[in-house]
Amino acid sequence: MRQKDSDDLVRVGPGTTMGHLMRQYWLPAAMSSELKADREPMRLALLGEKLIAFRDSAGRVGVMDNKCPHRCASLFLGRNEENGIRCVYHGWKFDVDGNCVDMPSVPPERDFKHLVHAKAYKAVERNGLVWVYMGDRKSAPPLPQIEATLLPDSEVTIQFVQRECNWLQALEGDIDTCHFGFLHGGSINADMLPDEALLRYTLTNRAPDYNVADTDAGTMYAAYRDGAPGETYWRFANFMLPFWTQTPQGKFATHLHNRAWVPMDDEHTMFVSLRWKNEPSFVTDDRNGNLMPGFGRNFDYIPNSTDWYGRWRLKGRPENDWLIDREAQMRGGNYTGIAGIHQQDQAVTESMGPITDHLFEHLGPSDMMIMRTRRRLLAVARALAAKGTVPPGVDNPEIMYRVRSGDFMTEAGLDWRAAYDRQMEAATRPLQQAAE
Repeated sequence: MRQKDSDDLVRVGPGTTMGHLMRQYWLPAAMSSELKADREPMRLALLGEKLIAFRDSAGRVGVMDNKCPHRCASLFLGRNEENGIRCVYHGWKFDVDGNCVDMPSVPPERDFKHLVHAKAYKAVERNGLVWVYMGDRKSAPPLPQIEATLLPDSEVTIQFVQRECNWLQALEGDIDTCHFGFLHGGSINADMLPDEALLRYTLTNRAPDYNVADTDAGTMYAAYRDGAPGETYWRFANFMLPFWTQTPQGKFATHLHNRAWVPMDDEHTMFVSLRWKNEPSFVTDDRNGNLMPGFGRNFDYIPNSTDWYGRWRLKGRPENDWLIDREAQMRGGNYTGIAGIHQQDQAVTESMGPITDHLFEHLGPSDMMIMRTRRRLLAVARALAAKGTVPPGVDNPEIMYRVRSGDFMTEAGLDWRAAYDRQMEAATRPLQQAAE
């Protein structure tokens, strides 16, 4: 890793290499439920920009620069009324497209509202999410066809969690399968698991072999270990441009989920998780029906506030050492002493600092997917910057649909791509079933 490579990967503000790439895609920015018609606007940090979001009288969502284009007063203080946001400083009012529709502090004969436009971004809603397009195309590209985002919100569980670190180090926890046997399962042995739990092979062999490859949508890994005699245990996972992941924690055929790591700025990330409600639960109980140490999946939030980083924060934070219980860690029951799989991931990625020092790292064989994904990101972002090459999935979002992850068993000796293709053919497709 060179310093230029690291800077290009982690910086997301206007004019940066990665920021330019991110702005080609639609971003999941908020839950629809966070915005109420004619109610107070919400501060929204996205890609290093300070924005406000509001829902007008007709239910339309507006996302625009925090600064009023008149004298730069904050539109967060504005009055959300009668299909627009009105600046409280001089009464100038803007609709969801940023058009100035009223200029009451200017005499009618000198009115020039047709010449004033607030910096506004396209915003649409789909299945419980507010999507924002921050690129410079006159016509925005199609919305993504990532499978879990296409499910009606009645069939999907949506969760937001803020993480106080750079988007890339947060995302890389999802594409690093080796850590599961330590960070999450370090105090668990295979004998504790129910007989049907394939996770037992992860705990029997905590150093798997890997295949990694570029894909149309991004990158993929296949971690594999010996399973039962004559069988191979597989864990497949994916990265999809620009910041989407799928983890292998579930049965491949029904593991319908997608996770986004949306950069708020260089040092804050919003995790957006979508998971099909009908998917069987991931094994968290031991063979006696008791929750295994550290395997909780509850999200314990502190109350939201109105500051730029006031949304969806967990109680376990850097300033309280992520609520680590040293006694539990020392007793051996909980390997980390931190309760909850997500909270454990959050602690280690935030502990790296706001932006990890890539030049200090010593990557090894278990980091093949991380290396491959960084190269893929840099290649796509630099091709866009140098040649204007449209990134994968922007104009052809359908390539994101046929991507799935999870674990399964096959006969030993089966080629890894053949193993994946076979599972894809057998995978449950709720959208297709509904259409039929």
